[in-house]
Amino acid sequence: MARKRLREYGLLVGVLPTGKVNAITDVEGVSVGHCTLRQGEGVRTGVTAILPHPGNLFREKVPAAVHVINGYGKTAGLVQVEELGTIESPILLTNTFSVPAVTQGALQYLMERDGGIGEEAGSINVVVAECNDSYLNDMRGLHVRPEHAREALRRAETGPVEEGSVGAGTGMVCFGWKGGIGTSSRRIPVGGDRYHIGVLVLSNFGKREDFHLLGVPVGRQLRGSPPEREADGSIIIVVATDLPMDAQQLRRLARRAVFGLARTGSFARHGSGDIVIAFSTGNRIPDIRDDGPPFYTLRRLPEDGELLSHCFQAVAEATEEAIYNSLFTAETTLGKKGRRVEALPVERVVKGWRRGRIAGH
Repeated sequence: MARKRLREYGLLVGVLPTGKVNAITDVEGVSVGHCTLRQGEGVRTGVTAILPHPGNLFREKVPAAVHVINGYGKTAGLVQVEELGTIESPILLTNTFSVPAVTQGALQYLMERDGGIGEEAGSINVVVAECNDSYLNDMRGLHVRPEHAREALRRAETGPVEEGSVGAGTGMVCFGWKGGIGTSSRRIPVGGDRYHIGVLVLSNFGKREDFHLLGVPVGRQLRGSPPEREADGSIIIVVATDLPMDAQQLRRLARRAVFGLARTGSFARHGSGDIVIAFSTGNRIPDIRDDGPPFYTLRRLPEDGELLSHCFQAVAEATEEAIYNSLFTAETTLGKKGRRVEALPVERVVKGWRRGRIAGH
């Protein structure tokens, strides 16, 4: 039986309303696809792909920004995003040692769709981010192949997003329990509520005693049983919006995701790779090598304070809830060397939260 998301237990994060499916795909045009690998005892891994829009991203880029909370990571493509403030490929997530294979697969997928890439149109910058799933997965076996990245891209869909132990999240561990993929969204009160901010996380961090649920340190009630893996881990946070933002405003937005992460109990341990990638579909940026005007104008939000503050609140709330959803939906997983990572004991956690609220936490 499928596990439930946070809100199905009557628990709410923040005050802003969610989008229709409470997922990153509430941002119009954004789609998500997974390729999940479960083979024998030792292979528990996969690929997750996030496509900002259904068109040719190389020819119609989107504004983007990166915020590195803690840089113990092995990503690909973020240097150019930082330099130019754009994304021109899907964003792919996988395990640490599979970044090269996923990059190759994404390149193959994109070149099949655009004969100019690598020729007269120049090179393309593929963005791939990772977390280390070696506790449950035989990462040294390099089981992710380029075709798995292509499969995740082909499977990308709008609408509800599968969460928990799927795609890149198949082998991930969060706060000592099974983690993985989680998502959430918020509607922004402007323009008839047509605009959204959505978040998708790959959660793989934290020690059990660190875990807080809506302000209550429930992890301290459950620490130590069953045994947990080491706590450094990582998290990748992907933020999307259909509001017209440029790279500077997106960088400000990305920084606010940290507040949602911190509310769950993270303090970015020394060995963690905690990275936020944010993009806006509210602008399309033509490739300079295509025929067209020699300049373009980006729309951006007015610096009036109130609207931007709503956006900052939205990304913090959606990040926090996405992390909870990654835990609530993930299933107990057996992996490499017979290791077992238990699913979050949701009923006990919810009861602990209610006791903590009564006690004044």
